[in-house]
Amino acid sequence: MNQKINVTVTINGQQRSASVPPRMLLVHFIREELGLTGTHIGCDSSNCGACTVLLDGRAIKSCTLFAFQANGKTLLTVEGLEQNGQLHPIQQGFYEKHGLQCGFCTPGMMLAGLDLLSHNPNPSEEEIRWGISGNLCRCTGYNNIVEAIQFAAEKMAE
Repeated sequence: MNQKINVTVTINGQQRSASVPPRMLLVHFIREELGLTGTHIGCDSSNCGACTVLLDGRAIKSCTLFAFQANGKTLLTVEGLEQNGQLHPIQQGFYEKHGLQCGFCTPGMMLAGLDLLSHNPNPSEEEIRWGISGNLCRCTGYNNIVEAIQFAAEKMAE
């Protein structure tokens, strides 16, 4: 039985639809059906946060939801951050403050940081560390990631 479910989302400002198996995870829908490979698959168990995206403005781990659970909702992935050829302040922060090494965790870190800044525009270092605590980086000591989010907070406040 090859049952399919129609899923329609607004992702990075564009409405997109696909017919998918009922048990397809959101991360696979984003990568395989929509072709947006900036959302990474790291652990398939929600431990690493590499698959973090914004769902209706809130950071979620896309390996923890089925695609159909996002039906009718708005998603933002790392591909949607840049606008009109201009880096988003969170992207600029990661660039300016060297907030990445291998880059694997970076898309999820950026979106977790953006979620934090959406409800706390001037977080302390401790609040930033807590805000990204669900996202693992195996390369850095997190200091530059924290500085990148602080940089973004300052730019977004201007």
